[in-house]
Amino acid sequence: MEHSPALRLPVALAPAIQGVKKAVRQAAEFAVDAFASAAQGAVSPAEREALRAAQYELGRKLHVVAAAFESHLDASLAGSLAEPAQGAAASDWSSLSLVDDDETERRMQADRLGSTIAQACDPALSRLDSLVSALLALPAAQPLRNPLRPAIIAGALLHALEGVGQRQDVRDVVSGEMARQLVAPLTQAYLAAARELEDSGVRPVAVGWRATERAAPGFSRSQSGHDPAAAVPPASGHGALRSAAGNGASVAASAQTLGAIDGEMRALIRNLTQHDAAPGGPMAQAVASGPGALGVNLIHAHRDALRHAATGALDHLVIDVVGILFDQILADPKVPPQMARQIARLQLPVLRAALGDASFFSSRRHPVRRFINRIATLGSAVDDFDDEHGRRLEARVRDLVQEIVDGDFEQIELYEQKLSALEGFVAEQAQQAVQAQGGAVSLLAEREIDLRQQQHYAQALHTALRPLAMPDFLRDFLAHVWSQALLRTGRAEGLGGARAKLLRLAGRELFLSVQPKGAPEQRKRFLAALPGLMKQLSEGLAQIGWPDAARAAFFAQLLPAHAESLRGQALSTLDFNLLVKQIDQAFATPLPTADGSALAGAAISDELTAAVFSPAEAQHIGLLNEAAVDWDGKVDIDLSAEPEVTVAELQLQGLPQPEAPEPTSGRMLHDHMQIGFAYQMYLSGKWQKVRLSHISPGRAFFVFSHGQRNLNSLSMTTRMLARMCETQRVRAFENAYLIERATARARRQLAALGVAKAGV
Repeated sequence: MEHSPALRLPVALAPAIQGVKKAVRQAAEFAVDAFASAAQGAVSPAEREALRAAQYELGRKLHVVAAAFESHLDASLAGSLAEPAQGAAASDWSSLSLVDDDETERRMQADRLGSTIAQACDPALSRLDSLVSALLALPAAQPLRNPLRPAIIAGALLHALEGVGQRQDVRDVVSGEMARQLVAPLTQAYLAAARELEDSGVRPVAVGWRATERAAPGFSRSQSGHDPAAAVPPASGHGALRSAAGNGASVAASAQTLGAIDGEMRALIRNLTQHDAAPGGPMAQAVASGPGALGVNLIHAHRDALRHAATGALDHLVIDVVGILFDQILADPKVPPQMARQIARLQLPVLRAALGDASFFSSRRHPVRRFINRIATLGSAVDDFDDEHGRRLEARVRDLVQEIVDGDFEQIELYEQKLSALEGFVAEQAQQAVQAQGGAVSLLAEREIDLRQQQHYAQALHTALRPLAMPDFLRDFLAHVWSQALLRTGRAEGLGGARAKLLRLAGRELFLSVQPKGAPEQRKRFLAALPGLMKQLSEGLAQIGWPDAARAAFFAQLLPAHAESLRGQALSTLDFNLLVKQIDQAFATPLPTADGSALAGAAISDELTAAVFSPAEAQHIGLLNEAAVDWDGKVDIDLSAEPEVTVAELQLQGLPQPEAPEPTSGRMLHDHMQIGFAYQMYLSGKWQKVRLSHISPGRAFFVFSHGQRNLNSLSMTTRMLARMCETQRVRAFENAYLIERATARARRQLAALGVAKAGV
């Protein structure tokens, strides 16, 4: 098939391209502010130094980065309309042998970064994919033909960030933060572009599960006798899908399904599912048999019929692998029998998904896989299925599974809907449990609004102080610490109140105290006023409960700055008056709105302290204070804990390369915690099982339930939880999700079978 050597972008995409460029500029600005806040809460000096360097380098090169991104993006767009076969080839790293190592690494990094952004923007991106495919006159949605796909944007962004300093660690920090900050504006840009196309009359084509487009290089359904065109329509739009083998009917291209499979296999799976679920069937008998019955392995039971309906060796492999997976799933000790029975009812629908969509084995975001994992994980968090919480969860899971079995389980949307319904139910159940213990949720919501206002005011004050010459430590103190005292007093009496005026005056005098004082009378006035200034500072810091250690560190930096100011050249009267006017203007920065809407949706810095709660409030919500943890003490090894599953243990020969499993311990666990999940927490010298019951909207506070029947609450700030994860005092109850655990065990079983056959 021949193509024109030059592909021209449709004019209708011009506003969308501008929207993407604007989103990247916004993300860069947001990242600079995020680095400033994150540096304040950095635990180690090395981390703080890297964040400072990232803030400085990106801040001074914002316009350079934006211009470089736009240039690289424009250069990439012309070739971005290439057909999927070309795009897929770019993901086959074995084809890069003639490319230098730097370019290979950049492409790999762009692929990873693009995948991360794509997952976060998935709903909006899927909508745009279908509209762009329609604009290009394609018969079905082809994400790899979208010129604004995240992989293209990530590649241009990494090129642009090469100018941010010489240090690779700084560039890595910047690219990671840019990816996080890019999600929200890029999602809005995608949605705006979609609305623009719809308003101009473009109608979307069918769109399916995005991960199918990202199947492993070289994996093709043709290996099992299926036509690859059945899974990915040809770019030309010509050619019909082959007829179904079982009934001779045409298999319509439906991007909403879990990929195309043979018609005879489809009919067999549907019939077997209905038979096994009917009264008297093996699944119905297992459910009715009581707590000990887990059901039979239906894949093994119907293996001969399934293999007869299969049309190739790859389908035979998939059938055997899914059968072995369910051997491991039904025997998994972490899955309660109540949940195992429900998962067992989904054996044939899971086989349908695995036969039609290779990404079931490779993508941990696959809806079918996520639904199975979620049932198992939520079940493992329940200690007693005889109490109300356990009974309600079991009943809800049973109903959702029944709706899948009775419904059209070939549709990807069915699993997405049931997964969403399950997560909504768990969130509501957890909310009710926390509220039943008394007002913790509302109290945390109020404190989070306070912190949101505090962060907004600190950022605004930091911006106002930026033009003024002063040591960095003092600017940070005034913006991020003294601002807390100003805000707390300002809320109570307004900026015009007497106490608020005194605090602003103290802030002004603190700034002036480090300015040069060459004249004797200036030094004399300074020394006379210094005791009063120190007293006002101490009172203000006591009001916000600033820790003694941080206070001592600040004064240790302030004293040398005062000594240095006494040796400087005196300011002229004009310069001094100008400084006074500038600092007064900075402290006149208005307070944020009462509801915190000025920063709604923004991430809250993790530099939080227990001082936002009174002692009574802290006791009421079970707030865990950093002082209550023996950070120097050794954490005992939990002999019952299994080692984490690695990506190498998930690779099955003949199937796509899997994604790495989600972290179950360490700092990264903090970012993957979910409501309703069980965790192990090291408290009071022993490991305790806890369940995450509540996360505040800005992820500033986390509430865990623990103890007998989970009646006790344990709350902590995000900073405290991050530190607990970093020091290995918190880890997931499961060493990996159910499918990952089963895959690792199945791999070992398959390897053992291979060795046994070789020995024969």
